[in-house]
Amino acid sequence: MKRVLVVDDEPSIVKLLSFNLEKEGYLVTTAEDGQEGFELALNEKFDFIILDVMLPSMDGLEIAKKLRQEKVETPILMLTAKDDAIDRILGLEIGADDYLTKPFSPREVLARMKAIFRRIEPRQEQVEHEFLSAGEIKADLTNYQVTVRDKKIELTPKEFELLVYFMKRKERVIDRDTLLDRIWQYDFSGQSRIVDVHVSHLREKIEVDPKHPQYLQTVRGFGYKFQVPAQ
Repeated sequence: MKRVLVVDDEPSIVKLLSFNLEKEGYLVTTAEDGQEGFELALNEKFDFIILDVMLPSMDGLEIAKKLRQEKVETPILMLTAKDDAIDRILGLEIGADDYLTKPFSPREVLARMKAIFRRIEPRQEQVEHEFLSAGEIKADLTNYQVTVRDKKIELTPKEFELLVYFMKRKERVIDRDTLLDRIWQYDFSGQSRIVDVHVSHLREKIEVDPKHPQYLQTVRGFGYKFQVPAQ
């Protein structure tokens, strides 16, 4: 049974989410205070976190940022009363996996959760590990691990998904709108900053010199291309 942490200071939202999640078979833990939610997420094992942005003691953006800094890679769905593209992008930049604006339908929450689980969980029918290799980069698609120059690196779920997408399409120029659609799976109305930020983070982790990348090349006016550098 999957465990879900719901952190929201609105009792009606907590009650609504808890009822619908438990109805779907999830085991739900709740917190109405940011600091309490952070400590629960940090010290206990959860399969998913639903996190409000506006919270007492510590806001949701700070919680998400600190969890990622502490290498907690539990999927996070952010909730907010603000319908602001900048807030959505900021939440995703610091490591959230998806974003919903209040008011929302519980069915939409469940659908977003299932979509995220499909992206990050290994398929149950897989028996053997599946690997990708490009130059000095190796990706274990079953265990979601990446090594660069024989050293394991830590990637967020979105960074891992983006890297694998590039590795499977070596030497192809991919525009930002395509990446937004394929990786984030919905339109940001031309907002490409989230792609650029994730590419920048990837470069810091996989390139010898991020300012002069060998793998993730910028194709000016178009997007990005992943290539294997000559040995």
